[in-house]
Amino acid sequence: MTFHKIFLFDFDGVIVDGMEEYWHSSLLTCEKFLNSPNITVDQKLYKKVPNTFKEIRPWVKYGWEMVLITHEIIKKENPLNNLNKDDYINQYQKNCQRILKENYWLAEDLQKKLDKTREYQIEKDFEKWVNLHNPFFEVVKFLEELKKRKIITGIITTKGKIFAEKILKKLNIFPEFIFGYESGTKIKIAEKLSQTYEILGFIEDRKKTLIEIKQNSKTSHIPCFLADWGYLKKSDRYNLNNGIELLTLENLEQIVAI
Repeated sequence: MTFHKIFLFDFDGVIVDGMEEYWHSSLLTCEKFLNSPNITVDQKLYKKVPNTFKEIRPWVKYGWEMVLITHEIIKKENPLNNLNKDDYINQYQKNCQRILKENYWLAEDLQKKLDKTREYQIEKDFEKWVNLHNPFFEVVKFLEELKKRKIITGIITTKGKIFAEKILKKLNIFPEFIFGYESGTKIKIAEKLSQTYEILGFIEDRKKTLIEIKQNSKTSHIPCFLADWGYLKKSDRYNLNNGIELLTLENLEQIVAI
């Protein structure tokens, strides 16, 4: 039986740099929908993405976490900053859960609020919102090359599918598949795709995700590439094993010979 060939991509940090959008949308979520007594939002004051936010971003898995981090950065008392960010990072998951509990928040609700904020911006000024995303043109070119070779492309993202679609359309990218956070975990999606497609590779900037794929018996055969240009922790580039290859924008074209 001959399987169609497919190449998989993460979205944020791999196809586009959405750092400005993350911060702007998270800040707007705090301002419009969070109703927290602990913050005062000044859009002018916080127009520039804080370094603290940038440095914590590699630990983020889901969008709601960025709303939570933004809240901690802008809160009035004991804000999250460069002085205490390492303490936060060292027990990242535990701290996220603690803040949810302290504020009586649910992760699902924060995610819905972030989605609502994005919908609001798209309706109000789509061009302004979409231009907060900066594409990695080398990756766009690689996607075009795959299309010429009649290789199917699939995007698996923890962003809502509708938002990824709008950004991709603006970039004139039309993959055969787009899976948002609504579709389940990346490993489950890859597992399902591998039943009907020959997966030539998966480019992702979250090392833990690639490790999980390599440790799963049903997906361990998938060639995995860690995007050097993405939101990586300092330690991510080292001690790569389990067949995970570090990929740079410069050597991206080398895997076209597939």
